[in-house]
Amino acid sequence: MAKTPKVAVLLAGCGHADGAEIREAVLTLLALDQHGADFQCIAPNADQFHVINHVTGQPVAGATRNILEESSRIARVGLCLDLAQAKVEAFDALVMPGGFGVAKNHCSFAFKGVEAEVRPEVAAFVRGFFEAKKPVGAICIAPALVGLVLAGQRSARLTLGGDPGCADAMHHLGHVHEDTPSAREIVIDDELNLVTTPAYMFDDARLSDVWVGIERCVAEVLKRS
Repeated sequence: MAKTPKVAVLLAGCGHADGAEIREAVLTLLALDQHGADFQCIAPNADQFHVINHVTGQPVAGATRNILEESSRIARVGLCLDLAQAKVEAFDALVMPGGFGVAKNHCSFAFKGVEAEVRPEVAAFVRGFFEAKKPVGAICIAPALVGLVLAGQRSARLTLGGDPGCADAMHHLGHVHEDTPSAREIVIDDELNLVTTPAYMFDDARLSDVWVGIERCVAEVLKRS
């Protein structure tokens, strides 16, 4: 009987402007479930960079939210594991939905670009999957996190859609960026076992197209698990 793969899903909060992109996160979990995989949502137990009012798009002065608590809104009560307790060896693969939280909470790419720092525990966890040669799926802005983690160590082939600024940043970090025409596409780096898809890097993407890209990404990750 074939083993059921167990997949770590690294979340960055809840809400596309300051956490995980909720649609991408839910579609990722749906794709994993439909393909028969077990999954574990994971998030750092730390404060977000800031809190955004998703009505106005503006920061909320003085407000704080915890990444693990916010991610648990997606995972459901008690079902999101503290990153400090997560071990790479417990999983067969890693998938990372996007959202600005990836670029604000897991790292500072949203503010510093190629000069960004990555939260140390996030860097160690993500790097561990590459060192173990386990497959990684990165959605939307999450390939930028991969690019930062691997900078100076390995060159990755990946996509952030057609965003020229992000593409330039990836090239500067030593990676090969492949432009894609829509959210339906995936880019595969066979050597690194890395699968990327742009999702809402295309702001006007149809939800159905985002689903196609995420499902293709997840299916390819599971095929390699």
